[in-house]
Amino acid sequence: MSKKMLERVLSARRAAQFSEEGDEDDESKTRKHISFATRATNYLTRTGYLWPCLFLCLGVLLVSSLIIHSRNSVCISSSSDPISRMRFFGFDELESDFGSLGVPWCRSKHGRTVEWTSKDLLKGLEEFVPIYETRPIKNNMYGMGFDHSFGLWFITKWLKPDLMIESGAFKGHSTWVLRQAMPDKPIVSLSPRHPEKYLKKGPAYVDGNCTYFAGKDFVDFGSVDWGSVMKKHGITDLSQVLIFFDDHQNELKRLKQALKAGFRHLVFEDNYDTGTGDHYSFRQICDQFYIRGGGHSCFKDSDEARIRSRRKKFWEKAVDIDELCGPGEVWWGVRGQMRDDFNHSNKVISYGEHIQNSRFVESVLDVYWELPPVAGPSLTHQMRYDPARTPSPIVEDGRFGLFQRLGLTRLETSVFNGYTQMVYLQISEQDS
Repeated sequence: MSKKMLERVLSARRAAQFSEEGDEDDESKTRKHISFATRATNYLTRTGYLWPCLFLCLGVLLVSSLIIHSRNSVCISSSSDPISRMRFFGFDELESDFGSLGVPWCRSKHGRTVEWTSKDLLKGLEEFVPIYETRPIKNNMYGMGFDHSFGLWFITKWLKPDLMIESGAFKGHSTWVLRQAMPDKPIVSLSPRHPEKYLKKGPAYVDGNCTYFAGKDFVDFGSVDWGSVMKKHGITDLSQVLIFFDDHQNELKRLKQALKAGFRHLVFEDNYDTGTGDHYSFRQICDQFYIRGGGHSCFKDSDEARIRSRRKKFWEKAVDIDELCGPGEVWWGVRGQMRDDFNHSNKVISYGEHIQNSRFVESVLDVYWELPPVAGPSLTHQMRYDPARTPSPIVEDGRFGLFQRLGLTRLETSVFNGYTQMVYLQISEQDS
């Protein structure tokens, strides 16, 4: 029941009650306020038509509800939360659409979560909007949009690392975001092409307090002598280092490399949903039947197949059954493939291997947190990511006043169309 409807019901109930000043026995004060419905009821009672009319009304209501239910209500047969799975797409209630197809969530070893709250995120948004408006690269096509820029800035500012490392710099926007969060701390940037190369064609960002392993000096993250780099920057506590990956590599591979080097705090920009993306992601790894929000049906006549087909018409990143499932009804990763290296490597894996990967991630995972969308689609006008596979946004649909108060109406709508479930991980060695 909507708030307005609830208010109408409550006001109607209040009107029917007598006052608290002892007037309920005064017939002259109550008779003139008898409603038309009350008079009609009294008339039907006297004439003997009350019960037939009531039964007729109930029959009409029952038939109407059955018609509406058959048209709009769909149940998805999967292992996710049955309540959320019963929800279905509707433009009039976008907030109920979030997570209706399940949101897989990597389970941490000890059930820990992040320290920040939704209030902290809202406060951070208010602070970050004017910062974002000063960005040197206004059109960061193929790079991070507003959602992930905010996420990286917020996580970095909260953790306050002594050293920041990024793998994949592109034109330098992420370097700039890291610098806004920590103005005086060093950055190490690894990228096959140096950001300064983009300055010849347009806006880019090169940081003066950054060590670049880029261009002819490029070294892949897994091949860097991190002990020497830490010594050079005077870092003795690796828990004071934040790693940001935006390099489109197999995230399981990057996790193992970071773990081997002793790093604890990782952020992955492109945490692609199952059936999408050019590399194996944590969202895909943790999409399992035994996890709430995980698991899929490849049966073409299933409820999930029908819902996915319909959603494909509205959301660019929505995936139907043909795209999700490969030969033999395999659905994990992308059609049963563990993709890597910008989609140049498409290794086929079994479901058993996929489960092993999930169990390994759980064994080293202390914290897993996916950045929610900044705001709902009715506010940002994005049509890219599918809300049915996404957690509820920070600013929910319908809260235009809050959206405006945070300064988000000043931004171009195009900057909200790059959301791909950015994720923050805190990791440590397996428990002995």
